Amino acid sequence: MDQEITKLKGVGEKVAALLARLNIETTGDLLHHFPRRYDDFSTLTPLESLSPGPVTAKVTVVSSSARYVRRGLHITEAILSDSTGSVKAVWFNQPYRQKQLTKGREYFVSGSYEFNNRSYSILNPSLELVSDFPKNTARIVPIYGETKGLKSHTIRKLLSLVDMSALKIDEALPYDSKITYKEALKMIHFPTSMEEVQLAQDFFAFEELFALVLASTLVRKQNEDFRAPVIPFNELGVKKFVSSLPFSLTNDQRLVAWKCLQDIQNSKPMNRLVEGDVGSGKTVVAAIVAYNAILAKLQVGFMVPTEVLAQQHHKTLSKLLQPTGAKIALYTGSMAKSKKKQIQSLLNSGEIDLVVGTHALIQDNLTFQSLSLVIIDEQHRFGVQQRLALVGKSSELPHVLTMTATPIPRTLALTIFGDLDISIIEQLPEGRRAIKTSISSPNSMAQVYRQIREEVSAGRQVFLIYPLVEESDSLSAKSAIEAHQTLSKGELKDLRLGLLHGRLKADEKEQVMTDFVSGDIDILISTTVVEVGVDVPNASLMVIEGAERFGLAQIHQLRGRVGRGNHQSYCILVPSTSQQVSKRLRALETISDGFRLAEYDLELRGPGAIYGVSQHGQLDLKYTTLDDVREIARAQGLAQSFVESEQDLLKYPRLSKLVEQYKSITHLN
Repeated sequence: MDQEITKLKGVGEKVAALLARLNIETTGDLLHHFPRRYDDFSTLTPLESLSPGPVTAKVTVVSSSARYVRRGLHITEAILSDSTGSVKAVWFNQPYRQKQLTKGREYFVSGSYEFNNRSYSILNPSLELVSDFPKNTARIVPIYGETKGLKSHTIRKLLSLVDMSALKIDEALPYDSKITYKEALKMIHFPTSMEEVQLAQDFFAFEELFALVLASTLVRKQNEDFRAPVIPFNELGVKKFVSSLPFSLTNDQRLVAWKCLQDIQNSKPMNRLVEGDVGSGKTVVAAIVAYNAILAKLQVGFMVPTEVLAQQHHKTLSKLLQPTGAKIALYTGSMAKSKKKQIQSLLNSGEIDLVVGTHALIQDNLTFQSLSLVIIDEQHRFGVQQRLALVGKSSELPHVLTMTATPIPRTLALTIFGDLDISIIEQLPEGRRAIKTSISSPNSMAQVYRQIREEVSAGRQVFLIYPLVEESDSLSAKSAIEAHQTLSKGELKDLRLGLLHGRLKADEKEQVMTDFVSGDIDILISTTVVEVGVDVPNASLMVIEGAERFGLAQIHQLRGRVGRGNHQSYCILVPSTSQQVSKRLRALETISDGFRLAEYDLELRGPGAIYGVSQHGQLDLKYTTLDDVREIARAQGLAQSFVESEQDLLKYPRLSKLVEQYKSITHLN
């Protein structure tokens, strides 16, 4: 399994470099590059017998053509035939298809036979050369993740060179399974039926699930050995603070604050995640818990992902807490050295009660006198090592309160964050208006620009979001840079436009956001870097181009950037094409509950898209969908039994490796 991939016949320097792009460097890597789907060519339909729905046929290319219908829509067409008749095949936004189509050659095609543009055709079919198939190979064909210059047929050829019977594989698992690991690998790559595919997928799915749950269970057990400072509940002081607030707390806010206050009275470190939709009032809950620590003469660290967000939280917390006499400071990377030294000195001496900052808080030369509570906003934006570094600023292990506006589906929370206590703020404060969400065809952009102008004329501001930073040869999606250039000279040339994306330097990003927050920019053209925490009460319209390229939870986060003031706010979703709008996007028009959307998104796209866990680059779940509560319960029972039996995890090398990988994702301490 550890043999270098270059030992396989046909893998020279060039192919090895292409495989490396897919993180394939050993035989084991190749075997774990699982298919992303399967085309079942075992049942072929003559063209004269086609009926609407999924079809598979063996055909010859008669002719092909390609054209741009309009900006953003490329169409490739081909006439295909067999001995019984002919059919048209159509591919949308796949310009590379024409190079694959050679007149007179035989292909297997598999796609959906549908009525489109006044005639029936096979839409977006997959394509495989008949000559690429050995005569005796089963017609269930695995399709793999590819890279430019390396297609699925090459990956299949390399896999066929691996002598599965000679592989040295660790088969040990602490639970019973229907098939062995080696059998599962064979079935996943060389299935003789779709039943075998399902059996193999179930094997790997449960292995992943068990490893995730076991990692979380082990972390929870380890955390039981740590001790944190006891922060007594100052009932009189906290009640006085809450009664001084210029608004009434919702019942959810009261309940979550009370749970946190109970947690920190214990020597066992609090490790609580507070989930609340955009605008639900998580910061006020954090302020109550922080104030209780300050009353006990203990310090609080509050870490957020961006300088703009740090400034906003500092302003909010100062407004809430400074009347009580609490000393609050802001600490960010862009501050002058002299100012930083001053704050470092005051923190070290204990003269600052609460510091709000970015990653700068975890710099080595920043020390606390009595750090007792760490609050982290949008914690999935921070890597594990960054969180550990902040927690490590305390002589004891501090209590940790993390907050997120990205709702986590229950099944995802049970597995990935099983070591956390989770509280949910579902109620929104009174006066928050629902954001009106609609879908607009790309053909109707003139109407969208009209609405943008109306909002700006009324003195308000607009977000314009794009999926890409700049134009891409491989993707037809619009880009922020291109849009800024075009709109600055075209439809919106008389308005003040700003441009924001991840490739700008940190100080450039901060300047653009500062200008937008202060009202010096009317329209902010941006990528998803504005997804988290940006508070611009004057922004009332969010337009998202290429909306189908975003996850539902991500769009919900983005539209939460508007509707933060007193004005009615709107979100317009613009798909890349005028084709029929998917049910997924339609859901956003009627569902405003982030938790319902997150469950739906998990079902459709998998866990990486929900909570940003894919940003860690480690939670590479290939088959676990985390939507089967019974399987999760089974995994939890087995994991608990494993821990209680005090078995040595190192007896199971493959599982041990997975668990260690997932441990770094599943815990905050």
